[in-house]
Amino acid sequence: MRLVIQRVDEAFTTLNGVIENRISTGLLIFVAVEDKDTFKEVHKMALKVLKLRIFNDSNSKMNYSVQDIKGELLIISQFTLLADCLRGNRPSFLKSGDPIHAKKIYNEFVNYMHNKTKLIKSGQFGSNIKVHSVNSGPATFIIDM
Repeated sequence: MRLVIQRVDEAFTTLNGVIENRISTGLLIFVAVEDKDTFKEVHKMALKVLKLRIFNDSNSKMNYSVQDIKGELLIISQFTLLADCLRGNRPSFLKSGDPIHAKKIYNEFVNYMHNKTKLIKSGQFGSNIKVHSVNSGPATFIIDM
């Protein structure tokens, strides 16, 4: 499982030009699932994200978590995060999870996060959406499990 987390001032998704989900200050989280990923790893990753101290305090030090600031979450599935681009010019997606398994894991991640904080929106798994964001910092973090 790989997460790319962006600290944002705002983020939203559109589908066919219509805004689907919008958040203000918080985290935009891209999720990529491998076949080996389990619910146990999902829960561990989710807690890591919620406790990750990446928001600034009054001294501009990263001391606050998304929960501390009561920030929102926008979670998007993105299998391309697992692309292998080392050989040739066409990425290989062999590490990306089977869509049925990946959807289960992604949904578990979203549901687990929803149980921890109600300030959550998510993209539709497998849909061709547009993601718009204003990255704060910019601050982007990668977490692999």
